[in-house]
Order: sequence, then C-alpha cells, then structure tokens
Amino acid sequence: MIGDWISFGYLFSAVLFIFGLKKLGHPRTAPQGNQLGAMGMLVAVLTTVAEMQLGDGIEGWILIGSGLLLGSLIGLYMAIRVEMTGMPEMVALFNGFGGAASALVALSESWKYIESDELLLPTGLELEVVVVAAGLSALVGWMTLTGSLLAMLKLKGGVEIFGKWIRTPTWGPAWLNPIKALLFLSVLVLIYVSINDPLNSDYLYAIIGISSLLGVLLVLPIGGADMPVVVSLLNSLSGIAAAFTGFIIGNSVLIVAGSLVGASGLILTFIMCKAMNRELKDVLFKSFGGSEKEQVTRTKVGSDADEVAMMVDGAQKIIIIPGYGMAVSQCQHQVKEFADLVSEKFDTEVKYAIHPVAGRMPGHMNVLLAEANVPYDQLIEMDEINPELPEADIALVIGANDTCNPAARTDQGPLAGMPIIDADLANTVVIIKRSLSVGYAGVDNDLFYMDKTMMLFGDGKKMMNELNSAIKEL
Repeated sequence: MIGDWISFGYLFSAVLFIFGLKKLGHPRTAPQGNQLGAMGMLVAVLTTVAEMQLGDGIEGWILIGSGLLLGSLIGLYMAIRVEMTGMPEMVALFNGFGGAASALVALSESWKYIESDELLLPTGLELEVVVVAAGLSALVGWMTLTGSLLAMLKLKGGVEIFGKWIRTPTWGPAWLNPIKALLFLSVLVLIYVSINDPLNSDYLYAIIGISSLLGVLLVLPIGGADMPVVVSLLNSLSGIAAAFTGFIIGNSVLIVAGSLVGASGLILTFIMCKAMNRELKDVLFKSFGGSEKEQVTRTKVGSDADEVAMMVDGAQKIIIIPGYGMAVSQCQHQVKEFADLVSEKFDTEVKYAIHPVAGRMPGHMNVLLAEANVPYDQLIEMDEINPELPEADIALVIGANDTCNPAARTDQGPLAGMPIIDADLANTVVIIKRSLSVGYAGVDNDLFYMDKTMMLFGDGKKMMNELNSAIKEL
C-alpha cells in the first residue's frame, strides 16, 4: 500500500510537470505553468524523502533540511534581485547548476557502487551499466556546467576582476573543431574502457576533466548572435543529464522530468535555429557575430521627440518593435505608457511585433512586456505581424537591430536568409537607439539611413519619456 502511494506521488508530480510545460507555451498562461512546475518539484521532493525514510531510514536530517532551506533562500534572493536584463544570464547559470547537480548525484552514486565491490546492485542494475550511465551523465552534466558559465559571461559581456573589466573572448579557429571531436571521442573511449574495469574510478575523473574542457571549447567560438540558441541547447542538456542520473538511482520522476526538459529544450533549440535561418551544426561549429564587425562610415541626422510626436498625431496604426535596447534601458513601462497615450488621445491602433530571437534568450521581449502589463493580444509573432507592416503608419523600433535589418534579405553576410520583421515596409520608421553602431552580427543596418527613418538617439527610457511628454503637450 505504501509503495502504491509513493508511485502515485511520482505520477502526480510528472502530471504537474507536463501540464506546467504545456502552459509555458503562451505568455498568458506562463505564470500558471511556473507554479505547476514548482508544485510538481515540491511533490517530487517530498515523495522522494518519504520513500527514503520508509526504506532504510534517513540519516542527516539536519543536512537535508539545511540544504533545502539554503537553496530556497538563494533562489528567492536571486529571483528578487535579478533585473530583467539579467534574466538570460540567470537562466544560463541555472542550466549549468542543473547539469552539475545531476552529475554530482551520479558521481556520488557511482562512488557508493564502486566501494561496494559488487557487480549486481540493489537497484537491479549491473555495475557496468551504472558506470556507463554515470559516464554519460558526467559528460553531459559537466559540459553543461562549464559551457553555461561561459555562456553567462558572454551574455554579461565579461567579468570584473580586481576592478578591471575583462571582456569575454569569442575565439574559434577552424582547427578547434577537430580538437572538440577528439575530446568527445576520448570520453566515449573512456566510458567503453571503464566497462571492463568498472571499479576503477580514475576513468570517471578523466571523463569529468575532459567534459569540463569540452564545454568551454564548445561555447568559446560562438558569438552573441547565437546565444539564444546556445541557452536553449544547454537547457536541453541539463535535462538529459538529469534523465541519466534518474536511470542510475532508479528514480522514475527524475527520468520523466529530465526527458521533458531535454525534449522541450531541443525542440526550442530547433525553433530558434529556424528563426535565425541557421543550422544547429553551424551554430556549434561556425562563429556568427561577435568577432568581425563592419565599421560604420555613414551618418544620419537625428530627430527630436517633438518631431516624432507630430508624426504620431494622426497615425491610425503603430507597430512597436522591441529589442534588447528596451531591456537594457528598462523602458517597457514607458513603452506601455506610450501605447496607452496614443490609443486614448488619437484612437490609434497599437500592436507589438515580437521576433523569436529578440533579446538574449527565447521569449525575452514577451517577459519584459508582460511585466509592464501589456495585453497579450497585442503581442504578435513575426510571421503574423509582417503582412500588417505595409499598412502601418509608423513602425517604432526600440533598441532592435539585427531582427529588422534588411541585409537579411540578401544572400551574403552573417544575416543572409534570417527571417526579420519588415519594419522598412512601414510608411514611417522611428528608431530609438543610442548610436548607429552595429548589432551582434556585426552588420551595418540600411534601415537607419532610409529617408523615411527618424532616429531618436539616446537612452531608451529617456527618449520614451521625452516622446510621451511631447505627446501629452499636443
């Protein structure tokens, strides 16, 4: 009877994970999805603790309770303190910690099995099988940790050491790919060798070291433009590592949760690749942006908020195109105020054009605008909003660059073929940006220099405040 309740607890937590993942597919239901996922994890933890207590009994309740309390406090602190611009870095960091946690559990379980000197274990698995699973968990888990840490630093732009800012390098010559392949094959060879000598832990330590190095080399050549894809892929790898660990310790809910994260993360990775017209192999083995950047040689006379306000007056349809610049300046609330102003004062239709890879992680713009209470029905995906842009009187671009660069329609350069938001098809284009500098891909943007483009040079929040004030005075 007790075993049935334990199984029911795991099943219930798995159901919560599945429904939570389903609700994460839309901004409106995403908060509920997060709550369901957190509840599912709570049920899984309580069920696992109950199973351990009913089995051999638990020693070290203080350590378990302290770990749960400390982890909860750290998570709460990070959730409260992190700014929306830091969300991509935090997601990358959590991916790494997830992979490392799974790898550490697999390592500790392997130690216990190796020290038992038995070839058939209580879980019913042969020691060789456990060693192989532990090796795969170490490969994926430690590679995810080091790769995620480097991805976090790339998203942050660098690290401050002794008061000096050191930028994160993007470096990857062609000969680095064979080295990565050699390291990967070396791990597989070590796993194979460990099958014949499963009680030798040296192989596992070597796998950990090589996997950690492989994670660094995998992310090192990848430029900032591909970071949304990398974050999504690392998220998938953290789930795969958890699934391997669940197999080792015989925990069904860990297998289910890890498989869900791994599969959904992989699907999202391919969606991101499609949104950028990139192949995953090109993302992993060819650098894209962040290394060679075009030099800006052209100039553009900037406009002021009063000029733009006069253009807004009388506009029947305005499409707002947010980018990472909106996140940096934290002006999503001013953008929402602008939309409310023009809707009430001029009876103007306002919509938001959302590019799948705008910002530095999937869904970044959706999260920012949801924080400002922008109605979900105004957030329109790229494929749906593009046919409406020729009808728009104004396309207001806030900090976006590569995602609306017409150079993507050509067959040359790093942006070639990438689907973009057709901002240049609007009757008038207003761009709020600090300067004419290039984006992640390092390609100059012809949209900035068109006759119908008005540039508001400056910080996003400052310029939006000036624009809103100018509209109020009309």
